[in-house]
Amino acid sequence: MIILAATPIGNLGDASARLVAALEQATVVAAEDTRTTQRLLQALGVANRPRLLALHDHNERQRAAELVERARDEDLLVLSDAGMPTVSDPGYALVVEAVAQGVTVTAIPGPSAVVTALAVAGLPTDRFTFEGFLPRKGGDRRRALAALAGEPRTMVFFEAPSRIAETLAAMADAFGADRPAAVCRELTKLHEEVLRGGLGELAERAQDGIRGEIVVVVQGAPAREISAEGALAQVQELVTSGVRLKDAAAEVATQTGLSSRDLYQAALAAR
Repeated sequence: MIILAATPIGNLGDASARLVAALEQATVVAAEDTRTTQRLLQALGVANRPRLLALHDHNERQRAAELVERARDEDLLVLSDAGMPTVSDPGYALVVEAVAQGVTVTAIPGPSAVVTALAVAGLPTDRFTFEGFLPRKGGDRRRALAALAGEPRTMVFFEAPSRIAETLAAMADAFGADRPAAVCRELTKLHEEVLRGGLGELAERAQDGIRGEIVVVVQGAPAREISAEGALAQVQELVTSGVRLKDAAAEVATQTGLSSRDLYQAALAAR
């Protein structure tokens, strides 16, 4: 089978007993960076030295079929440099190929920067969406954020220190300077820090630089105040564009706080 194993995102003490046992028993490991995996084996005191195969963004699609075939005969342990493989890390194409070929995929759960940041941000956690890294180019980033301006769920992003200031400024423009957010840096590490406030305030604070691994958590958009007639018009517009009536009613209900059932029935009556 293929075993996706979560590795520490900063604090070595977060390595699970299952991860250590899997490393001790593994004969072959597909690693995002084999040097990082070698250091992890040494740091955890693992005496086993499995065969290490590189599996990263540049070769995953080419190697997926080969690795899946290998997993038919022996367990293949898959590691990214930190956190869970497939989550903004290599592994997705491998899993897709394994599923298509009928090879079992399982996981050893563990540290996650997404869930850790969400937990400490102090923002709603009942519903959230993970958006990963935003586009690097300014125009593409603005369009991506504009598409998320009405997103009601809490949003979680990854960002690099070199781009955090301009990203927060772009978020303030797209979502509003007062939209609550949190910038979480160096999670689980010695210098862990969570900066909370409005996006405009956080953008100003970022001008002096923010170092380390960064996760940004942004509160979702508040429900828009809209008349029943206006909401019905939105539902009808979505249906005209090709969205199923049930889905259109649910989407508008989420954005406005109105009843999905009432919108659905009103749209049927208006036909």
